[in-house]
Formats: sequence, C-alpha cells, structure tokens
Amino acid sequence: MTPCRLPLWLSLLFLVLAATASASAWQAAPQPTMTNADLVKLVQAGVPESAIVASIHSSAPAFDLSSDGIVALHKAGVTQGELEAAIAASSAAHPATAPAAPATAPAPTASAPAATHIPTVALVTGGASRPIPLEKVQLAETKNKPTSMTGLAGDSMVSQSMQAGVNAAAWDAASHTGSYASYAAVGTAGSVMSGMLSHHKPTVTYVWGITGATSSNVSPSSLPVFLVSVVDVPGVNADDYEPAILKLTPAQSSVRLLGATQGKQDASSNAAADWQVYSNFLEDRVPIQTQKQASGQYRIVPTSPLLPGEYGVALRPISKSKQFSGAEIMRGQGDGMIFNAAWSFKVPPDAKAE
Repeated sequence: MTPCRLPLWLSLLFLVLAATASASAWQAAPQPTMTNADLVKLVQAGVPESAIVASIHSSAPAFDLSSDGIVALHKAGVTQGELEAAIAASSAAHPATAPAAPATAPAPTASAPAATHIPTVALVTGGASRPIPLEKVQLAETKNKPTSMTGLAGDSMVSQSMQAGVNAAAWDAASHTGSYASYAAVGTAGSVMSGMLSHHKPTVTYVWGITGATSSNVSPSSLPVFLVSVVDVPGVNADDYEPAILKLTPAQSSVRLLGATQGKQDASSNAAADWQVYSNFLEDRVPIQTQKQASGQYRIVPTSPLLPGEYGVALRPISKSKQFSGAEIMRGQGDGMIFNAAWSFKVPPDAKAE
C-alpha cells in the first residue's frame, strides 16, 4: 500500500505552526528566581563577582532586602557590588509606589522614634530640637605612627586619600532615604588608602576623618545640648555604646580628623570580629555630662563651655576591649557603622554660654 503524502503547502503549514508553538512555549517559560539563599550559595562556591552580578540580572529577583536580610547577606560574604545588583534588580522588578493613605491616620506620638534604623543626633536650641545629618566618614591608612592628632594632620597623603574617597552624590541620596539599607549600599567609610604601606611593617595606622574644612552645623551656644538615639540599628546592641563629643583636628584645610589607631595590614579586609579598634584609640575627647533616658537614647552636654572650633558627636564602645570586624568598619555596616558614625558641628567665636 502506497503511503499517503501530504501536499507541500500543508507540510510547510505544519512546520510553521510547530515553530510558533515552540516559540510561544519558550516565551512563556518563567525566569528562574533568585533568593538570598541562592546568592549566598554562589558566593560560598567561589563564583566570581561579575558572574554573580550577571546571574542576578538574568533572574527574577526574590530577595529579602529588609534590614535583617541585608545584614545576613553581608555576614555571609556578599560583596557590595553583588548587594547593589540585588537592590537594583529588585527595584526594577518591583518599583516603589506610594501607599494609599489610611481612612483615619493615627495621631503621632512624641515617644515613637523615627523608623530609620540608623543612629540620629539632634541639637537642642531654644527648647526645640534640630536633627543634624550623619556625616560620611572617610578612612585612610598611613605608615606614620599615631603619636598625636596634630602629627597625623600634617600627613598630606591622609587628606588626599580621604578627598579621593568621597562620593558626594551617592551619599546625599542615601542621606535623604534615612534607611539602613541605603547606608549599607553606599558604605559609610571610604575605601581609598594612602598607598604608603611597607611590606616590612606588620602594622599600619588607620585614620578616621570628615572631609571639608568646616561644618555647616553651627551651635549658637558654647554649651550645646544634644539628643542621641541608637535604636533598632540592625545587628547592633545599643547598650554597647555611649555618645561622645570630640574636638576635630583640621588637616590640610580640607579634612577634619576624628581619631586614629594601629592595626594589622589586613585588618580592614578581615571579616572576623577580632579587632580591638578602641583599645588604643587616639582622639581628643571632650568631658561631657551624659543622661541616659532609655536604652540607646541619651542627652549630652559639655561640662564646660567649648572654645570656638570644629567638633563632632560620635558613638564609642563602653568597653575598650570590644572587638570589631575590619570588613564591617570598611563597609560601614553593623557595629562598623556605629563606630564610623559622626555628626560635626561648629562653635563660632560669638557663641554664648547658655
């Protein structure tokens, strides 16, 4: 029996229909999702950052980018580039929309803290408090020993490194969001080093500073009162810290130094929390009266009028033996963010001792 052969046009039609169905099925196939666990698995497997970033962008993002989620990713070794890619992919897939206003908005209460999850400082003037923006602290290295703040201020490579590390646009954007995730993405401490390291020296000096010759925050009083809050910062025990007022040291007319300490050459890249940063920290601390109002909430005032000059409010560990992760300090995350936090202010010559 002779087999039945289809006409050529009908065979071509079947081929077109099959190809169309195959293409439709391919287009309908969902993108593979990527979660925090998937990202951590790639990192721990040693996959290069560039390949992980490409995988993030080619997947459907299902990341947990809450404060706790970001802290967990950081502790698992996820790099800043990978974290930024995850944030960008999630933002593109789920653009933020303004929530609808509730039918009856709850009345604000004076005791409810702002849900920023970053430490805050406010200057009290005339019975009213005015928030002071958190500064972008820069971190530089030098081979010079930290014998005095004045001596470090004369190291031109320190101020040049801090100036080179500033990303003002990114920091300004993060400052306006007021969320821990934004600060974690930018990083509080600068990552530019002075390039003066010697292969024969086991330790180097790490220097903290704020760029700019002067602060835009002016205290009309030489006895300024500050309200400091360290509430709900991810991965941080607020009771480990207390506020301090530091006299800033001008350097090269472009940087104000906060303090310095020595550490191993690889301390800034070590993820282990084994660096006692504050055990031998050099800084010019001002005597203050501290009133603890609640856990992580303080009211501070200098014990005597401040001389005209540049100052800063900082957060310091109560125990000098507290250990930090160098990687967290460099990225400005967790306890590293708290230690790097600074709010500068200026006392003018005509300030009153109120």
